[in-house]
Amino acid sequence: MSKPKPTPADAKVESIEPLVTSLLPSAHSPLTKSEQKGDDARWTKLVKITYRDPTGQQRTWESAERSTRPPNSAIDGVGIVAILQTPTGPEILLQKQFRPPTDKVCIEVPAGLIDAGETPEECAVRELREETGYVGVAQRVERSGGIGAMFNARAVSKDEGGGANVGSTADPGFTNTNLCMIHVAIDTSRPENRPENLKPELEENEFIEVFSVPLRELWEECQRLEGEGYAIDARVGTLAEGVELARKWGL
Repeated sequence: MSKPKPTPADAKVESIEPLVTSLLPSAHSPLTKSEQKGDDARWTKLVKITYRDPTGQQRTWESAERSTRPPNSAIDGVGIVAILQTPTGPEILLQKQFRPPTDKVCIEVPAGLIDAGETPEECAVRELREETGYVGVAQRVERSGGIGAMFNARAVSKDEGGGANVGSTADPGFTNTNLCMIHVAIDTSRPENRPENLKPELEENEFIEVFSVPLRELWEECQRLEGEGYAIDARVGTLAEGVELARKWGL
């Protein structure tokens, strides 16, 4: 009798160990990079994972993890699909924020780390208010319960003609960071959501520029912004892909 063909589900992690390595400076970047000692790292840690592949062979994998995930939490944080309900149609709320690892200003959805005891929906409403000033209502997808924890993904998409593309940055082969994408509706007719009444509560090290884009124009706007030198966050790029595919296939 032949042995069953190994499948991805047959692999398993056996151990995880702290790992320290040196970071070499880039010749093309003004950023200064230095070795991070394990005891000095507040937000992240490097680990070595020992696991067995589908054939049973023991292997190792280097990975980065957040140090901030609360006990008993299945996720690190939330990404927020915040939709402004305007007279001219739905607009998605986006942010511009400098991210040192990319050495670029990134186009992102509002997002943040979850606090102990919070639900993803509570976290989304809180982070939206803190980062943008908007007060919204988290929406549940009753049909399916919504998608649970989503791990980062790497994507570079080209149009059919091989021309314009939107590249988005992240990598599940590098980190176990995950999140829930929460849909939040923002009623712009409410007094607290009028532009003159918005009061973000940013931390002293947060520098965020908030703007909105008509949802139907998200794909084209991502192409334009990337052409200007911005980095497109994978969550924004994936949303833009979805809008473009829905338009292309008439979904």
